[in-house]
Amino acid sequence: MTLVAGVDEVGRGPLAGPVVAAAVILDPSRPVAGLADSKALDAQTRATLAGLIHARALAVGIGMADAAEIDGLNILQATHLAMRRAVLALALPPAHLEVDGNRAPKLTNLGFTVTCECFIRGDASRPAISAASIVAKTWRDAWMERAEAVYPGYGFAGHKGYGTAAHRRALEQRGPCVLHRHSFEPLKSSR
Repeated sequence: MTLVAGVDEVGRGPLAGPVVAAAVILDPSRPVAGLADSKALDAQTRATLAGLIHARALAVGIGMADAAEIDGLNILQATHLAMRRAVLALALPPAHLEVDGNRAPKLTNLGFTVTCECFIRGDASRPAISAASIVAKTWRDAWMERAEAVYPGYGFAGHKGYGTAAHRRALEQRGPCVLHRHSFEPLKSSR
């Protein structure tokens, strides 16, 4: 059996927090019904599916790049770094990757050989990518909810770092914290 890992990321657009990628190798003998793009699912459905994915998949890997890495590299390179870390976190080395989008991360020096295919809107059409989308979204959301306890007053548990009106007001009142991306507007202009 050829091991195929779906890879997707979440968190490219927020003003704060990491970009998070997941890699998932589904088990064909233990399918998960209802897989879809994480953005098309409500939070409870995502959580239920994420639990099933973790229980039934052959392997799940998570990778992230933090705000400092995003600022230092740029969001595309940080996304690819998170994807690479997610693939390396898999307990089983995949032979093939299905990556959401039109660009793949660097796949050299992984310790194993892997081929790769990119799929635009793959999170809505490829089950392994859908699974990765769901895992990445639930993992990042939980991470941002925990960040609220460490950095109170920004509302991270509610907006997950996205540039909502409430988040922008908190930035004006409190200034940025270590989780904020200084290379993103409006933080970039306020330096």
